[in-house]
Amino acid sequence: MIEALLAKMIKTGDLTAHLPGGRVVKAGDGSGPPVVIRINNRGLRRLANPSLGLGEGYMEGDVVFERGTIADLLTIVGESGGRKPKRGSALTRFRKALKRRIQQVNDRVASRRNVAHHYDLSNDLYRRFLDADMQYSCAYFERPDMTLEEAQAAKKALIGRKLLIKPGMKTLDIGSGWGGLSMTLAKDFGARMTGVTLSTEQLALARERAEKAGLADRIDFRLTDYRDLNEPFDRIVSVGMLEHVGAPNFQTYFDTIARLLDEDGVAVVHSIGKMHGPGATNAFTQKYIFPGGYIPGLSEIVAAIEKAGLWITDIEILRLHYAETCRIWRERFLADPDIPRMFDERFRRMWEFYLAGAELGFRHGGHMVFQIQLAKKRDAVPLTRDYLLTARD
Repeated sequence: MIEALLAKMIKTGDLTAHLPGGRVVKAGDGSGPPVVIRINNRGLRRLANPSLGLGEGYMEGDVVFERGTIADLLTIVGESGGRKPKRGSALTRFRKALKRRIQQVNDRVASRRNVAHHYDLSNDLYRRFLDADMQYSCAYFERPDMTLEEAQAAKKALIGRKLLIKPGMKTLDIGSGWGGLSMTLAKDFGARMTGVTLSTEQLALARERAEKAGLADRIDFRLTDYRDLNEPFDRIVSVGMLEHVGAPNFQTYFDTIARLLDEDGVAVVHSIGKMHGPGATNAFTQKYIFPGGYIPGLSEIVAAIEKAGLWITDIEILRLHYAETCRIWRERFLADPDIPRMFDERFRRMWEFYLAGAELGFRHGGHMVFQIQLAKKRDAVPLTRDYLLTARD
């Protein structure tokens, strides 16, 4: 079984697998740096379901690397075409759709529980591998030599330009995280911000940061579900939030944006997406990293936007930007000297696999990031994209 699996998934690269009983299996064409792994009996059983089993096997110590890293192995898989999107049969697509609805109910109670699972781990953990502003979403590399800090600042500035904020505009940040984007929009663009989150850890730090920066009078951070808001906003921004909404709730999400947005308002939604349309969340990610999460296809999003009665005034697709972001996060995570003291080896391997797998999805799979600009009126934004360049100059 393992021989057939490796032959199917590994076409390039140089992989050697040592199996129980002394068996040795080689896969790939022998090119590139060698990767050598040792798999025990439990690891072999796990690999019967590789989308979950490889991550679990590495996390639990059933797949051990004697040469190379999990990132090296995933690179071989990606370069071999192992992450190319597969359409599947009508029955397969139906089963995935049903699975989405079961996993992603995400009512108010489930949403708060799912957010706490990931974002309330430890602010100190995130400080150690994110940029100084703690941006936990795709950076924008205007130049390939940008540092992570520069690329995250460029991302925030790009979003600010797309929002066309004028000083004093009432602006909502759905999923405000640790507050960095709200602080930038208040400080650099003059917005009066309302930021909502379901993470108590994020809320406390965001309020503390705004107070220290002298922005507390211009930013109102709340522990609030966006669906419970009932006030108008001139501008709405949502970065890295849509991935947590769940497919059954896309319509509610965009209906809420339409309900809260002023008639002359502008909104920008920044989210991970899939170029191959609807599917199921990766099993490892669903179980261990982002329960209730789902990465949408643009087709799903556009349909919900149309029903909400909103104009799509601009779409920009960021492709390899998140691959580079995840690479830097992974390298910082592994290099930090204190994380081994803070978390056990199982947790560290789990997160190493998560970050390496995320990079693989953007570098070799069908993942990308989209920024969609929305409005109620067709002329709420300029009719050409020149303003995005002139504002930067």
